[in-house]
Amino acid sequence: MSVTELAQRARIAARTLATATRAVKDDALVAMADALVTRTDEILRANGVDVAAAREAGTSESIVDRLALTPGRLAAIADGLRQMAALADPVGEVVRGSTLPNGLQLRQVRVPFGVVGIIYEARPNVTADAAGLTLKSGNAVLLRGSSSAANSNAAIVDVLREAIAKTGLPADSVQLVDPSSRETVRDLMRARGLVDVLIPRGGAGLIRSVVEDSTVPVIETGVGNCHIYVDETADLDMALSILINAKTSRPSVCNAAESLLVHSAVADTFLPRALDALRAAGVVVHGTAPVARFGEVVPATEEDFATEYLALEISVDVVDSLDAAIDHITRYGTGHSEAIVTGSLSAANEFTARVDAAAVLVNASTRFVDGGEFGFGAEIGISTQKLHARGPMGLPELTSTKYVVTGAGHVR
Repeated sequence: MSVTELAQRARIAARTLATATRAVKDDALVAMADALVTRTDEILRANGVDVAAAREAGTSESIVDRLALTPGRLAAIADGLRQMAALADPVGEVVRGSTLPNGLQLRQVRVPFGVVGIIYEARPNVTADAAGLTLKSGNAVLLRGSSSAANSNAAIVDVLREAIAKTGLPADSVQLVDPSSRETVRDLMRARGLVDVLIPRGGAGLIRSVVEDSTVPVIETGVGNCHIYVDETADLDMALSILINAKTSRPSVCNAAESLLVHSAVADTFLPRALDALRAAGVVVHGTAPVARFGEVVPATEEDFATEYLALEISVDVVDSLDAAIDHITRYGTGHSEAIVTGSLSAANEFTARVDAAAVLVNASTRFVDGGEFGFGAEIGISTQKLHARGPMGLPELTSTKYVVTGAGHVR
């Protein structure tokens, strides 16, 4: 079907979802989770076709890692759906309310967007996460994944639609847009009036294209050029642990650290340890001349400091002050997640006040910037914009609001 036909079907489904009770939606989420587990072998076979094709095409291992599913990853996705079922339903929540001086009762309540379109790259876990989050928040969803994950996404959506239908909700609550043609992306971006909001998830090029070319309102999720700054008062054992976790625990995700800044007062002590640990973990270090004094590095360029590697690579520099670290982050950061390791309360306060990012961390790994880790359930993405939603986007961020005004024959 065309994008227009899919969107029209989604709008019909959205009317049912908008008034569905929490119990009905939660039953659907649990059924979706159970179905993913029951049909794991079927989904993994489809995913295996995509992974093999990606490797044959010479796709980087960091992208293959994003694409690949395992029994453990599928089980985690299913657990995420069950966790969503346990979360409060945002629909109908009263954001604020009052009685006006003239006696009118005013309430601002959360309501679904309606139809959400999601354009994303090789991350089949997004397919299930997005389906669950949009359903729980009362929205129908149009999923346009990449052609590289076509088999995986098709298998997952088939499983989810069948599970949803068995609970009495419309199967068209979740629909897959044909990934084989670039025209479907354009059609989705131009479906104003049928699609209420678009959310792009992927690389900088995809996000920029959707933001610049879409006539449908866009919630911008951003790339993650995330920094770890080791302050002169830092506990260096703590700093090393945070660095290695932030860089190596899963380098292909947007909350992984891509750059390390070290205060010159502790560089002599910290950098030899850090370079050894990074090298032992297989990380390629792009360092400036002050960094090269402590070990072999690839000379860092301006482009290195602006790069989201999504791989076992990191840029490293030495700075002379907290101000210099903040200036560096302001210049190269993408507004995603920035961390300071420090023993100084004043340095921590200054860093959190002055660094402009969706999440600022003190003495903690950037890997915690995640909807699941924040207790939101699976996230739809991490917004780096400043309107409506910022940071990990959970259920409330997938709603809008309306004002309900109750009178007793009031006229103006």
